[in-house]
Amino acid sequence: METNTLKDLPVLVTGAGGFIGSRLTEALYARGARVRAFVRYNSRADIGLLKLLPAEVLRSVEVIMGDLQDEDALEKAASGTALVFHLGALISIPYSYQHPVEVVRANILGTLAVLQACRKAGCRLIHTSTSEVYGSALRVPIDEQHPLQGQSPYSASKIGADKLVESYYRAFGVPAVTIRPFNTYGPGQSARAVIPTIITQALQAEEIHLGNLDALRDFTYLDDTVAAFIKAAETPGIDGETFNLGSGHEVSIRELSDEIVELTGSRARVVVDEERLRPEKSEVVRLLADNSKARRVLGWAPQVELREGLTRTIAWVRAHMDFYRPGRYER
Repeated sequence: METNTLKDLPVLVTGAGGFIGSRLTEALYARGARVRAFVRYNSRADIGLLKLLPAEVLRSVEVIMGDLQDEDALEKAASGTALVFHLGALISIPYSYQHPVEVVRANILGTLAVLQACRKAGCRLIHTSTSEVYGSALRVPIDEQHPLQGQSPYSASKIGADKLVESYYRAFGVPAVTIRPFNTYGPGQSARAVIPTIITQALQAEEIHLGNLDALRDFTYLDDTVAAFIKAAETPGIDGETFNLGSGHEVSIRELSDEIVELTGSRARVVVDEERLRPEKSEVVRLLADNSKARRVLGWAPQVELREGLTRTIAWVRAHMDFYRPGRYER
């Protein structure tokens, strides 16, 4: 019989208004956790994708607005909690080319503030990394021992954040687990990511503007990624460990766009847009996850095949086209 260790547990989610964070918040509520949602302050009091959650969920979640770099705000948010899921970050690679200082501050100093809060509050930490820290694969599939390569300011900032988490575990005994998702996709994702970029253009444009069509990626459906966070929270004896989350299957952006064009019934043609290409030495050519450690230790395995996940995502995008600006290059 499964034991639900999250029931009545006070938890904090940073980046709770984001794509993965909002779905994780809902999943934690469903597990009976007492959830605080940390959302970046803005003058509109916009709580991001949390506003799309069912009303009963929102009534039960304590929303706290602040900034990740504000140690005092993080300390107050983490006080009285037992577990912190740290998803807050600036995640756009193109944006990191334009504003590397902002990205480094948010991702490194923000993570430092979370670690300080966890240390003072005695919280356990589930930290979110990214497959971008590996850069272009030197060998495939990519396991957790693959070298880290900073091929963009964003990936370098996440390497720094990951190493801070490792240091606080080793130096100060902060119990921490690092979850390293490969390309997560699904309902609610912004057009900053490639799958909604393709879908929105396929639905409304005559051309689909993309970058490198030959890049290979490993896509994981949103609910599968969230399930791994829950598994990491409920699995004992894994502090100090890192887990890759991926499907173990790769697809080129060209193949991906062909699949989406078919599923949408679009007649749009694919065009390579020079503006969307990364600098040559910054391009990550291939990402393919070795997920065997997560399977073995966490008992986690992806459940949603790519075609099914794309079908669900297309249906969500069709119903929420006002969420997007098709054809605009979202950095």
